[in-house]
Amino acid sequence: MGQVQHSDSTAVERDVVLLVVPADGAYLAVLRTATAGIAARLQYTLDEIEDLRIAVDEACAMLIPVAAPDSELSCEFEITKEALTVRVSVPTHGVATLPPAHSFAWRVLTTLADEVTSATANDRASIELVSRGVSGGPGSKARSRG
Repeated sequence: MGQVQHSDSTAVERDVVLLVVPADGAYLAVLRTATAGIAARLQYTLDEIEDLRIAVDEACAMLIPVAAPDSELSCEFEITKEALTVRVSVPTHGVATLPPAHSFAWRVLTTLADEVTSATANDRASIELVSRGVSGGPGSKARSRG
């Protein structure tokens, strides 16, 4: 893992993977595959991998309809000792409205991820998913490959 230096002189281990694809449903398979590969690298169980793949797919499917025409979807995977955080975002034109919190899509996300947040500001819509996995996080001893 890479090391990031903070102002208090402590080093925090983290990796960041950024994928940018056209904001088109045809490219969701690329993100599902990347999600599965990253989760497998972190030794997630098969069920955890599938849950995360579905959550990322659902988040992307919620964002693509509000994306500006011919824009790109960004998917950032941040791996720390505590969690795997996935941030998905698209540029929008004007005000973007995501499905309401009581919708089926949100129920799927909140069931499959430990934390889910969304934001629409500055002509950009985003959804953030946090997964700690069953064994306490990607960096836990049960998952660490060293």
